[in-house]
Amino acid sequence: MTLSCFDLGEQMLSVDEARQALATLIERPLGSERIPLAQAHGRRLATTVKAPINVPQNTNAAMDGVALALPKEGVGAKQTRWPLAGEVLAGQYRRELVPAGHCVRITTGAPLPPGTDTVVMSEQLREPLDEQPGHVIIASPELLKHGQHVRQAGEDIGLGDTALPAGARLDAAALGLLASLGYADVAVCQRPRVAIFSTGNEVAAPGEPLPKAGIYDANRFTLMGLLAEHGADVIDLGILPDDLNAIKTALEDAAEQSDLVITSGGVSVGQADFTREALEQLGRLAFWRVALRPGRPMACGWLGEKRTPFVGLPGNPVAVMVTFLQFVSPLLDRLYGQPTSTPHRLTAIADTAIKSRLKRTDFIRGVYHTDSEGRLLVRSTGAQGSGILTSMVAANCLIELADDQAGAQPGEVVSIQPLTGWL
Repeated sequence: MTLSCFDLGEQMLSVDEARQALATLIERPLGSERIPLAQAHGRRLATTVKAPINVPQNTNAAMDGVALALPKEGVGAKQTRWPLAGEVLAGQYRRELVPAGHCVRITTGAPLPPGTDTVVMSEQLREPLDEQPGHVIIASPELLKHGQHVRQAGEDIGLGDTALPAGARLDAAALGLLASLGYADVAVCQRPRVAIFSTGNEVAAPGEPLPKAGIYDANRFTLMGLLAEHGADVIDLGILPDDLNAIKTALEDAAEQSDLVITSGGVSVGQADFTREALEQLGRLAFWRVALRPGRPMACGWLGEKRTPFVGLPGNPVAVMVTFLQFVSPLLDRLYGQPTSTPHRLTAIADTAIKSRLKRTDFIRGVYHTDSEGRLLVRSTGAQGSGILTSMVAANCLIELADDQAGAQPGEVVSIQPLTGWL
């Protein structure tokens, strides 16, 4: 049984324990709405979609040419001269039976008329059709295969089949599939409203003069991108100073207008770290210690009478991204009404030695590739400091070394999480 995150106190949690505990912050999923299909890209389906028709609707020609009515007794494989019984163009439907041993001209996508079941492409006709108005000549009839160049009705998806499951993210292919089924609108989950702000007297907004002891705010923009990839609506509340009252006011306002509040920085035990104290005064602190690197200090709980979930991420840019992917992404799944998810993983062979430490999970920024034998190899991007944002830019995966692994040697199999965005 999964414990509530409020039962964990000061415990140092594993990554899996923290992920499961965080899920208990979501008391109920968001609602749904129906929107035009043209506006649905990137949204999540609220319900399972069934196919109301066969796709394709009719058995049809996959090539321009002629559709043959092969005799049932199997003769005709050596027949070279085929009398024409008409034509069927795309968009037309012929109900009349084509007599056995006859054919009709047909274009790609046109429904096969009754009696026909095989298509010969135009390039296999020895004589141009306009010079043989009453019949066609098939070159090399011995190569003819019964049923060739024909798309069967329901070949893509059959009537009543599941087209897309509830919770599916609607990418370009999914939109095309829904359109092929005739859906002009679709029921989708409401977008989570996520309030974000950065904290710290040293943090400056891009475009402003950089103080001598300052740093530009990378975290909010990283979070904006990650949240957009997960289909959320972002409420950007800017940068807050290291001031308890200012943070309390901002958290209180954020909790009222959002479904989830995320901050970065100020969650450790430093002299100017006030985020956890503000959380305890406004709501309830759950846990804040997770055995991972980068990103160990992370305050979680809920805010105000609405019990709005709150996640206080670390201040270092790489730690923000890693903790978002491990913990906030599954939390968003819960808001969408989906089961608690875990990151997608692959296995790869370490190309070089990778350092780690026991009793914590390390997420090393890595680059994976395939070698000439088709094996998946991975190496680190180099320096792994939690403030080295270039390591994330260079990476296409996270190398996940569990808390029982003291590093990995060349040739060892390791787990990786591809960094491919949500689409």
